[in-house]
Amino acid sequence: MPATPTTPSHEDEDLLFRILSQLDKAPDASQRATAAAVGTSLGRLNAQLRAAAEAGLVKVSERAGPDKRQRFAYALTTRGAAEKIRLTDQFLARKFAEYDALHAELTGTTSGLVPFKYRTKLMQNNLAPIPELYVSYDSAQKLKVEAAELKSHDLSPRQICDLELLMNGGFNPLKGFLNEADYNGVVDTMRLADGTLWPMPITLDVSEDFAASLEIGEDIALRDQEGVILGTMTVTDRWEPNKSHEAEKVFGADDDAHPAVNYLHNTAGKIYLGGPVTGIQQPVHYDFRGRRDTPNELRAYFRKLGWRRIVAFQTRNPLHRAHQELTFRAAREAQANLLIHPVVGMTKPGDVDHFTRVRCYEAVLDKYPAATTSMSLLNLAMRMAGPREAVWHGLIRKNHGCTHFIVGRDHAGPGKNSAGEDFYGAYDAQDLFREHQEEIGIEMVDFKHMVYVQERAQYEPNDEIEDRDNVTILNISGTELRRRLAEGLEIPEWFSFPEVVNELRKTKPPRSKQGFTVFFTGFSGSGKSTIANALMVKLMEMGGRPVTLLDGDIVRKNLSSELGFSKEHRDLNIRRIGYVASEITKNGGIAICAPIAPYATTRRAVREDVEQFGAFLEVHVATSIEECERRDRKGLYKLAREGKIKEFTGISDPYDVPTDPELRVETENVDVDNCAHQVLLKLENMGLIAG
Repeated sequence: MPATPTTPSHEDEDLLFRILSQLDKAPDASQRATAAAVGTSLGRLNAQLRAAAEAGLVKVSERAGPDKRQRFAYALTTRGAAEKIRLTDQFLARKFAEYDALHAELTGTTSGLVPFKYRTKLMQNNLAPIPELYVSYDSAQKLKVEAAELKSHDLSPRQICDLELLMNGGFNPLKGFLNEADYNGVVDTMRLADGTLWPMPITLDVSEDFAASLEIGEDIALRDQEGVILGTMTVTDRWEPNKSHEAEKVFGADDDAHPAVNYLHNTAGKIYLGGPVTGIQQPVHYDFRGRRDTPNELRAYFRKLGWRRIVAFQTRNPLHRAHQELTFRAAREAQANLLIHPVVGMTKPGDVDHFTRVRCYEAVLDKYPAATTSMSLLNLAMRMAGPREAVWHGLIRKNHGCTHFIVGRDHAGPGKNSAGEDFYGAYDAQDLFREHQEEIGIEMVDFKHMVYVQERAQYEPNDEIEDRDNVTILNISGTELRRRLAEGLEIPEWFSFPEVVNELRKTKPPRSKQGFTVFFTGFSGSGKSTIANALMVKLMEMGGRPVTLLDGDIVRKNLSSELGFSKEHRDLNIRRIGYVASEITKNGGIAICAPIAPYATTRRAVREDVEQFGAFLEVHVATSIEECERRDRKGLYKLAREGKIKEFTGISDPYDVPTDPELRVETENVDVDNCAHQVLLKLENMGLIAG
């Protein structure tokens, strides 16, 4: 009869914890030195090392030398590094409980600190260091070699942002990507399986093929987009999530108009992996390096300056005068120093790029008192989840050493839903934050919408203007600001700083000087290519900007000759066209695209790529399928109806008719020149070409 396995005692686990920690700190020390450092005998050390090696926590290799006691070298494996992190938490939890019991015995009361599982409130001192997931430098060098032999996952930009904040403690108390139990708890109740408050699923989404190649318990290497290994993960969970349920619970609606829901359904992998992460190195940022700080670096900075109360201001937009007034008021109300903490990871499609925004922040930083204000950049991938996002931002700022956090009107709102209504109420984020404020461990400074009162020449909260019938209230919306920039109109100094406007104008010249993309879509034979050619000639005749035609057939011949006509390959072909068009647009040229582009999600992705840099004009060439068949010179429709061509758009494969294109043209009784002229008129109406 086999022996029943015994649970390790606290003493054994503490010893293993000390051994793994010592091997991480001093991997080249002799066994005698290691035994002395952890306070045990050589015999017991050897027994523990053998057990650890059998469990895959330690890698043993022979070392040349005359001293037999140093003939073996020991190094932590990826799994050993993860086990060290787990044992660290367990060790700290037990010591915390012992302290609490001793405090009660000596004083008759408990310490007043919360149980260890609520890690968001464990650090009562906001300036004390918090746990990171990185191993020591020496261990990292060895883990890099070991990780090179593991299966690899190439991280997406969003996953790189998430991994960085996992490793540096920004997502404390998370120790890795969520397992299935934690994921379900976060989605349904905003809590991890142990009850800890956490509102946002941090998941590693991968393809079905990659997930199927893995075994539970297997270690994988996590690489950036250039192949650099940033860390490793032990796969403890693998599951297919109900993404519609996740969208409803986390974002409030399963509506693709929400950028995060669109990402969830159309970009993210189908399978989620969960498990602890071991950090090897942080992602490399070549831009604004002096402005990027980890949570512990910011805490050390606050300690050095003697700051005890710090209010954080979250922004993904340039700073205008209303923001300055809001932050001044927040700092006064909280009697705190100010940390301007803008997001420079992924934000909402169409937002001003972070390079321009940071230049804007730096241009106006001297408008703030240097002794009480600092700025640091946060590489966060926002989800635009409104109320949940506000709670998440609060937890992240708590980890960065802040004591107060500004939550404004429609915090992290994504805009309108498919019905044209706001996804969240204006102050829903403040309400949810207030409900959880004590547990978050950071105090909210709530502010309403700020507007300019002309008679008093100052900004005031819109809801607090009692004499509003007797004063002139001025405000410029984001849409109006973009219009003024696009048309080269004046932006008044009461609204923004001249330095900010100058930076924005460098990036956003008047529309008549910007690059843009015209994207034709329609059935095969609808006349897209013919109209596109006519438009190209007319634009070249006008001059002023280079014009490039990206016709579907031409692109297939020169860029996508290896692709077939499956949905996956057609999507890839359109994405390639979109990429080239976005580069042309970014560099001030005109891109004319004329593929079939049957799928709405792919067209939306191309639009988002292009609109980072300029305007996007979608033109639906609305020729009926019957007319396209009648015109069919190549006999493709006939072959498709006979089943000789598979997945043919309009016959055996669907075409998502554009619901809201900028322009729809009919070609059945209209000549090509007239259709091209309609496009020119639309471009003129949009301010993209001179009249």
